Amino acid sequence: MLANRRVLSAKRIVIKVGSSSITGGNEHNLDKIVDFAVELLGLDREVILVSSGAIATAAPLIGLTAKAEDLPTSQALASIGQARLMGRYERSLSRHDKIPGQLLLTVDNLTEEVTSSNALRALERLIEIGVLPIINENDSVATQEIRFGDNDQLAARVSILAKADLLILLSDVDSLYTKPPTEPGAERIALVKFGEDLSGIEVSGTSTGYGTGGALTKLAAAKTATAAGISVLLTETDNVTKLSNSDCNHTYFEPAS
Repeated sequence: MLANRRVLSAKRIVIKVGSSSITGGNEHNLDKIVDFAVELLGLDREVILVSSGAIATAAPLIGLTAKAEDLPTSQALASIGQARLMGRYERSLSRHDKIPGQLLLTVDNLTEEVTSSNALRALERLIEIGVLPIINENDSVATQEIRFGDNDQLAARVSILAKADLLILLSDVDSLYTKPPTEPGAERIALVKFGEDLSGIEVSGTSTGYGTGGALTKLAAAKTATAAGISVLLTETDNVTKLSNSDCNHTYFEPAS
C-alpha cells in the first residue's frame, strides 16, 4: 500500500521526531514537520507531535559539543533547550495561524492512573480546540533510573494513551533494513507483519551525539504500539513532504487485530 494511503486511513496520528532530525544542520526540517502536521489537520485528522531536541538545542548555547554525561547538566540543558525548542515550534506554526501546546511527561505520569488520566484530558482538550500538542519527556526532573530513555518509547506510550490509529516514527533512514543500510547487502524491509520474527536482522542503537534512539529503540516502540492495535510507519524525516499525497520508501508494521 502507498504511504499516503496508510497515513490518510488513520483518524488520530502521533508523529515522533528525534533530535538529530531538527537540530544542527537539520533545523530546516522542523518547518517541514509542522507543514505536514498542519496539512493533516486541514484534512480533518487529529495530530499529536512527540518531539525530542531540547538538550541538543541548548548544548551549543553553552559551548558543549558532546552529550553531557552527568544528570544535573542534562537536566539544566533540557530546561534551557525546551523553551528555545518550543519557541521554534511556535514561530513555525504561526505561519499557519496555529499555536502549540506543550506537555512534558515522565514515566510516572503515564503509569499512574490519576496523572495519566489528567494527561489524556489535556491532550483531548488541546485537540478539540485546534492546538497542536507537542510532547517531550520532562528531562529536567527525570532521573537516570526512572525515565523512558528515548522518545520512541514515549511516543508508543502516548499513542496507546491517546488511542491513536497510527504512529509515524521519523528517522535518519527511510526504512528498516536487514542490517545497517550503509553495509553491503543490506535489504529494505517494506512490511513487518504482527508477531513476525525479526531476530535475524542486525540493528544498532543511536548513531548521533545527542539522540538516544536508533533502529533498536524504534523496533521496541513499534512492538509496543502494534501490540496495542496501533499501526506504525517508519520513514526518514525528509519524506514528510510526501506522506500525505504520494508514496516513499517506508516500513509499515501491521498491528495486532
